[in-house]
Amino acid sequence: AVRTRYPALSQALLAGASGQLRNIATTGGNLLQRTRCLYFQDTSKPCNKREPGTGCPAREGAHRDLAVLGHSEECVATHPSDMAVALAALDADVVLHGPEGERTVPVTDFHRLPGDNPDADTVVRPGELVTDVTLPPLAHGTVSLYRKARDRASYAFALASVAAVLRVRDGRVEHAALAFGGLAHRPWRARAAEEILRGAPATDATFLRAADAELAQARPLRDNAFKVRLARHLAVDALAALTART
Repeated sequence: AVRTRYPALSQALLAGASGQLRNIATTGGNLLQRTRCLYFQDTSKPCNKREPGTGCPAREGAHRDLAVLGHSEECVATHPSDMAVALAALDADVVLHGPEGERTVPVTDFHRLPGDNPDADTVVRPGELVTDVTLPPLAHGTVSLYRKARDRASYAFALASVAAVLRVRDGRVEHAALAFGGLAHRPWRARAAEEILRGAPATDATFLRAADAELAQARPLRDNAFKVRLARHLAVDALAALTART
């Protein structure tokens, strides 16, 4: 059912980790994994995410794989999930149950940007558990896919990725949802790009304009400006491939 109705999600899951890890992984665990940064993982190094107030050496250090969107002076880490990027484009909801009862959070609001407290990756409150992830039905004619660029063909985190959901009618974009992975502290929903896409001709020129509008917000560091170009090409190629299927 997932392969048929939500191919972007199936493709994202298969692009993540290894078969052995996917066999024991859980949906909640995938959503709750911590952001990716060598300095966070190395306990001999300072890190605002691990120890608030100690600094972010990644900004001037090894940051090739880190954020170009939504980062702050406090943190430039990226969220590693492939699945969460597809869920963001598909407008999924996360159901949480805790001491105060049940609440539902859109997956696009589930992960936080670092701001001035990068130690908090999600909006999950103390005592809460992820109990469900729900996907809305997609209108007839809606197609989706997930594309991922990485340093090696498998078992590697995304340098940049994109989940695209598209519906084209009479040569114009009726619905578009786009989310980037590997670029920010959370899956990055491309709202500016979507605004340009809606109602516009489904052409490469439109797709380029939409991607450029979204990525104009990027603030690359010394060694990761290539991610902006990479994400641009991934988005345009994904949207063009989906248009060809409609």
